[in-house]
Formats: sequence, C-alpha cells, structure tokens
Amino acid sequence: MASYTKNMTKGRPAGLIFMFALPLMAGNIFQQLYTVVDTMVVGKYLGVDALAAVGAADWTNWMMLGIIQGFTQGFAIRMAQEFGAEHKGQLRRTIADSAVLAAVLSLVLLIAGQGLARPILMLLKTPEEIMGGALLYLRVIFAGIPVVMLYNMLACILRSMGDARTPLVAMVVASAVNIALDVLFVMGFGWGIAGAAAATLIAQVISSLYCLYHMYRVGGEVFTFSREDFAPFRQRAQGGRLMLLGMPMAFQNAVIAVGGMIVQSVVNDFGVVFIAGFTATNKLYGLLEIAATSYGYTMVTYVGQNAGAGKHERIKSGMRAAVWIAIATSVVIAAVMLLFGKGILGAFISREEPDKFEQTLVVAYRYLAVMSLFLPVLYILHVTRSAIQGMGNTFLPMLSGIAEFLMRTLSALFMPRMVGENGIFFAEIMAWAGADLVLAVSYFYVFRRISGHARRKKAGEGLP
Repeated sequence: MASYTKNMTKGRPAGLIFMFALPLMAGNIFQQLYTVVDTMVVGKYLGVDALAAVGAADWTNWMMLGIIQGFTQGFAIRMAQEFGAEHKGQLRRTIADSAVLAAVLSLVLLIAGQGLARPILMLLKTPEEIMGGALLYLRVIFAGIPVVMLYNMLACILRSMGDARTPLVAMVVASAVNIALDVLFVMGFGWGIAGAAAATLIAQVISSLYCLYHMYRVGGEVFTFSREDFAPFRQRAQGGRLMLLGMPMAFQNAVIAVGGMIVQSVVNDFGVVFIAGFTATNKLYGLLEIAATSYGYTMVTYVGQNAGAGKHERIKSGMRAAVWIAIATSVVIAAVMLLFGKGILGAFISREEPDKFEQTLVVAYRYLAVMSLFLPVLYILHVTRSAIQGMGNTFLPMLSGIAEFLMRTLSALFMPRMVGENGIFFAEIMAWAGADLVLAVSYFYVFRRISGHARRKKAGEGLP
C-alpha cells in the first residue's frame, strides 16, 4: 500500500500548496459535516431550545478541542522538520514521545472537562431552560476526549509527512457513519442531544481506527517502533522540547476560546431566540473557515519541511503564493454565503414555530453577512500564523491569540452598548484584525531571524 507522503521541498510552491490543501479541505468539509448534521438534526427535530442548548456549549467544547489540536499540531511541527531533513530515526522517536505525551494529556483533560463543565456553563450565564441540555451535551462529548486526542494525533503525524489523503478517507468514512447514527440515535431511538453527541464520538473512533490501520499497513522504519523508542530518560528531554512547541499553541487556542465564551455570555443575555440564531451561524462559521484551516495545515507542513531542509527562499515564495490563494478562496466563499446564506441557514432552524423561525433567521443572516464581508482577514490570519509555527516559533502566534482574545472581549463588552445587540457580530472581525497585526510583524521577524542564522552557520562552516 502506498504511503501517500509528499516531499514539499521540491516543485512549484503554489501548485504544491493548493494541491496539498485540496484533500485537507475535503476532509475538513466532512469533519464539519459532523457539526452541521448534529445541528440540523437537533434544530429541526428537537426545536429552537435544543439548538440554543448546543450553542451554549459550543465555546466550551471548542476550548477543549482547541487545546487538543494545539498540542498535537505543536508536536507535528518537529515531525515535519525532521521529515524534511530526512532524519527518519529521530522522526520515529519523536512520534513515540508525542504519543506518550498525548496519552497523559488526554487523561488530564478528561478529568478537567468533566469537573469544570457545569461551573463554566454557570459562569457563562446559560439560561436555566437550556442548562440541562447544554450540560448533557458536554458530558457526553468530554467523555470521548481520549478518542478526539487519538484522531488528532494520528492525523497530525500523517500530515507532517505530507500525507493529506489518509485523513481525508478517514473523515469521509466517519462522516457517513455520523450521519447514519444521528438519524438513528436522535430520530429513531429518541436519545435527543446526547444521541447527537454520541454519534460524533463513534464517528471519531472510526476515523482513528482507519488511520491506525493505514499506518500499520505502511510500516517501514518510521512506523516500526521498539522499546528503546520509548526510553524514559530520553523522553524527558525530547518531551520538554515538544511541550515547548505544543503548550503555546494549546494556550493560544484556550485563550481564544475564553474570548469566545465571554462573547457567548453576552449573547446569553439576549434571549433564547438570539442564542439560536447566533448558534446557527456559528455552525456555518466552521464551513466558512474550512479552506482557511486547510491552508493553515498546509503551511505548517510546507514551511516545516522547507525549514528542516534549510530552503528559506522557498518559504518566502510559498508564503506569497499562499496569501493570494487564500484571499481568492475567501472572496468566492463570501459571495456564495451572501447570495445563498438565508437558504442554508433555514436548514438549521425548526419551522414549527413560525415567529421564532423568522426572528432566528434574521439574527443568523445578519451575523453571517458581517463575517462573510470580512472573510479575507480570517484567511490571512490562518496562513500567516501557520507559517510562523512551521518555522518553529509558537510563542509569537500565542501572542496573536492573546491579541485576538483582547479584541474579541473588548468588542463583545462595549460594541453592544454602543450600537445595540448587533454590535456583538463585530467581535469576531475585531479579533481577526488584532491577530493579523501581530502576525504580520511576527512573520517578518521570525523569517529574518532563521534566514540570518542559516547564513551565519553557512559562513562558519566555510571558515578554514
């Protein structure tokens, strides 16, 4: 069986980046299908209150997922650099160390998630009529944290080696399972919100098993582990280096999520209908961001491999290509949403209560229109942040996350007071813009630093 790995240190950058991102986009579409189908089934068959309950749990769930993805993506930076440098033995040992760290982290996060779910929802001023549903959803989702960690770890390992195909196939299969189980658990068995959450977790198990099966079939030096690869004394040093890459990214995602939770607490003051409309658009947010996150994953791999190979000029040319590709993509997506957004949003909202349907749809489309108009700002954010991370610096992207948190929080707290409840829609836009300012400066600083280091090293090696 082919390994589907891709060496991105050779070839035309624009073509490499776009073609590598395509299967990632497809995979992300199917991954978002989890959330979209859950929301459609909940909103259509369980009503507006149930939709609002899932929405009230959104940012808490996203915070946990963001922490998991932050750690696994941080570990993958080192893997991509070692793959680019063709250090296969060290790559294998890095994978082993990352697996041990991921197992420990998943246990810690599982305990923390179950213990903090109710206090967080209470802190967010979740309305009493939807508190039970929101808490139940989080309880089930957080029970599957080890599964979520496993899939993200495996997907990051494969992507770091240039394999975007295997995670795509895994997600296609899992998505089909999720849709079938959503219908069975919610509409057939009547399990409600818990059924939708359970369907998502079982789908994640399927995707993880497929990735494991593929890695087993491929085998080879990288995936053939021995007891020495898990040596505890070596792991302490290597584990520390991996945590230095993963912790800033996990912290960055957690801080961004806390900002989103503050926004959610403000939204919760506007009533169940406004929460439901806000939730419907937030579910589409995932679709708006699909290509952006795909370009981000691509840039971590592309930049990481080229940094490991010492090809810094390819980083610069790849960055230029990625920015233009990302902007063009965001404009197309924005146009589609502005033209067809109302029809798409209508699929998330129950029509059993016509007044509530119309009011919810108005809120949802206003929010969607605002985000669509400023979508290029978000796409530049993902490309730039991921390029910096691929160069091995996760601290400055973390600072951009803090800037994002501050802008989102301040906008959420003050914009509604200035222009009314619609002001909350601009919290996301201000957050993106704040992060972009930090990232633009950071990119040029980090690129010049690694380029200068490479030149000095080369000059030193040329000395007699």
